[in-house]
Formats: sequence, structure tokens, C-alpha cells
Amino acid sequence: MSKHVIETVTFKLNEGVSREDFVAAAKRMSPWVVARRGFMSRRLSCAEDGTWIEHIQWKDMDAARAAAAEISKEPGNADFLFAINGPTVQLTHSELEVVID
Repeated sequence: MSKHVIETVTFKLNEGVSREDFVAAAKRMSPWVVARRGFMSRRLSCAEDGTWIEHIQWKDMDAARAAAAEISKEPGNADFLFAINGPTVQLTHSELEVVID
């Protein structure tokens, strides 16, 4: 049985993008994320230095990789993606080992 996968993406926003506008864009793209095969949960937070951290839990690595490959193909995700400063993006997929709720 495959392990669940955590997709972690860290990034900064482009100059001139407000926190409020970005959060609104993230919420607008949520239905697309939720509809992806294998989606389990999503969290988006911002550190004091302006680094954003997105964690998405997927049922398996195939689901995580498929979503990552498709995200830019959906026109409704454009506001979210255009707000992100591309060179600052770091994306990792890791297997979930321990969960404490």
C-alpha cells in the first residue's frame, strides 16, 4: 500500500500583490484542487518574512504529480499562479510517516 504524500511549496509573492488579494485567489482555486483525484487536504500559511507555505496532502505520489502537472492548464488558477514570484518557488513531495491530530 502506498503512503500518503505531502506536497510542500514555499514561495514569495510578486511585488504589488497584496496578502488579501492572494488569499482570495487561493480560495477561488480551491474547488479545482479539491476536485483532483487523490486530494485529501490543503493548508496555506505565511511566515513573518513573507514566505508562503502550502501543504497539500494527496493519497499517493501519482495523484500529487498529476495535479502539479495540470495546475497551470486551468485558466481559473491564473490569478493564483501569476501572484507568485516564480524564482522563489521550491516544491517537494514527501511520504507521510507520522500523523498526530
